[in-house]
Parts: sequence; C-alpha cells; structure tokens
Amino acid sequence: MGLRKRRFYTEAEKSVMWDRWQRGDSMNEIGRAFGIQCHSSIQKIFSETGGIRPAEKRRSSRSLSLAEREEISRGIVAGHSIRSIAAQLRRAPSSVSREIRRNGGRRRYRASKADAAAWELAKRPKTCKLAQHPALARVVSEKITRLWSPLQIAGWLKRHYPGDERRHVSHETIYKSLYIQARGALKKELLQHLRRTRAIRRSRHHTQKTANHGRIVGAVSISERPAEVEDRAVPGHWEGDLVFGSNNSQIATLVERHTRYVMLVKVQSKHTETVINALIKHAHKLPRELYKSLTWDRGKEMAAHQRFSLATDIDVFFCDPQQPWQRGSNENTNGLLRQYFPKGMDLSDIHQNRLNAVARQLNERPRQTLDFRTPAECFNECVASTG
Repeated sequence: MGLRKRRFYTEAEKSVMWDRWQRGDSMNEIGRAFGIQCHSSIQKIFSETGGIRPAEKRRSSRSLSLAEREEISRGIVAGHSIRSIAAQLRRAPSSVSREIRRNGGRRRYRASKADAAAWELAKRPKTCKLAQHPALARVVSEKITRLWSPLQIAGWLKRHYPGDERRHVSHETIYKSLYIQARGALKKELLQHLRRTRAIRRSRHHTQKTANHGRIVGAVSISERPAEVEDRAVPGHWEGDLVFGSNNSQIATLVERHTRYVMLVKVQSKHTETVINALIKHAHKLPRELYKSLTWDRGKEMAAHQRFSLATDIDVFFCDPQQPWQRGSNENTNGLLRQYFPKGMDLSDIHQNRLNAVARQLNERPRQTLDFRTPAECFNECVASTG
C-alpha cells in the first residue's frame, strides 16, 4: 500500500481554514471543503498555536520592500556604491549596508531570498509578559492550580494591585501562554486545571456568538404553526421528543395532539441521521391524513429536519428555546413513561415490542380531557374516517 502524499497549504488556504474555524466549522468539515478525508494535516495547523489564530504578518512601513531589494540587487550588479544605491532609494546608507551584510554580502545577495528571510524574522514571537516576569507567572500558575479561571486571575490582580501595571496581565495573555507553548511562560500541564481541558482552544467568538451556535438551520418557529394545530381541532399533528436513559440510550416519543395517542420508537443513538431515519421509517406506517406536522424542541437530534420533511412531506415546527410547555402533551407523556422506564435505566436493551406494549397501555387509559374516552378509541375513529 502506497504512502499518502503529503499536502502542503498556501498562506491563502490557511487563512480560509482559520476563517472557517472561527465561524465554528469542525476539522472534518474544513477537511471536506478542501477535498481531504483525513484531517490530521489540518489539525497540525491549528495545534501549532493551540487553536488560536496567529497574528497576521505585517511589514513595518520602515522595512525594505521586495521592489527596493530588487533595486539593491541591480545596483550591486551594476557596481554602484552603497551611497549611490541608498540615494536612489532615499534610504540611509547604513540601512542599505546592513541589508547587504546580513544577506550574504555583495557577492551572494539575492533580493527574493533576502525578502523571504525578512518575513521569517518578522514571525518570531514577541516575548510574553509572563516570561518577562517570572514572579507574576508563578502567581498565575498557583491560581490556576486552585481552579481559578484566567478571567478571575486577571481581575484579581487588577483589584489587589491597582497601581502596579507590572502585576497586571490580561486573561487572553494567560490563555495564549497556556495554549502556545513557544511562549515558554506557563507549563502545558496547567491546562488540566481549566474548566475545559481541551488541547486546542475554541475561540469565544465561535462558541457563543456565531450565527449557527445553539440553532437549527432552517428551523420554522412554532409561531408559524397553523391555527388548526393550535386548537387541536383536527387530527394529524404530533409532538415529539427523546427520552434519555443511562449509557447514552434513548427512545423517541410521539403524541398526537387531537387524540393524545402515543407511539414510541426505538432509536439507536441521538445522532441526527439515526433519529431522522427512525422517524422517516415510522412515518410511513401511518395514513398521510393522520401525519401532517411534527412539533419538536430545539434538540440537535432534529438538525436534519429538512431531510425528514422532504422524505415524508410532513412539516416540522420547533418550540421556542426553554419553553417545554409548548409541547405539553408530549411532556406529560414523558412523565408517564417514567413509571415504566425510571430515570437512570439503560434503554438500549428495550425491544420495540416492549415499547409497543407500553404505548398500548398508555393509549388504553381513559383521559379526562377526552371525556374519559381512551386515546386508542379516538385515534381508531380517526383512522376509520380516512377510509
């Protein structure tokens, strides 16, 4: 088997990767965008700076440009003196002399190599404040081992030493010193004392302020649900959710709003593809007239809701965040299910036949809201009316 060819990335490609990383894309998603199945080469780019985007390289206005270095090279070939070259560039002779001397002298000077060397020199990191002040670094380290966050440490230092700038350090500097080990100020082992111990830092902008964070793309709000759904006047509109057990086990619960009829669906995992596939398979068991819409909470298991709607022609609506009462029938049913499946119970070994038996018992209980008729009676009447 041949070795995988190593992929090298241009600065422009790296810039795109960092843009996507800060927007919240995963390494796998970034890799797919570049046609890469294995993201190890991309991970290396991010891990070199601990997930913190390196500062953009900028050339000082006083630095020589590539065009000026080419003029120096041409001047050397033509045999001009350093003062003559400097006068043509309107630069100090000492600047031109130093440029030539540090890049091989008159015999070996090459403009392109000199310019590349200047860029490389500009990349060297500035000395971190914590590296300049070991006593401050020791205080920071001690606080981190006491499980203080960098923000708490920075605030405490300002409060206790209000007039001493030498004892002040920003929380970002602390984070960078932890994640970028080239700074050499704080030991990497201190990461284990942070609230989040990941080796690569996700930016604050990504985790809390991106447009997609905590949101389901294309979600249709419950406020846009038709009036016939709201007043439970007609059958065919369902509420759904996942009930969780131990060891990452779960079952999907579905309640028809008009009849309170319950159906339980075995789900192998909470991953959106698995949940959607199970719901699609289940939807095909019901008459079209009795499955027109589905209302769910904001769980990420329904992230692929558009695929569900495309496969079943069923509209999906989402509750407002932290408003479980908007799926009242479903929440009530989930509470009843705990009589059969207590919290902490492993649901992975529950067979679909067992779920059907529990649903049947629930559907055969008379309900006051149905004038003490059972959900099964009401639902069967609806099925009969569809012909």
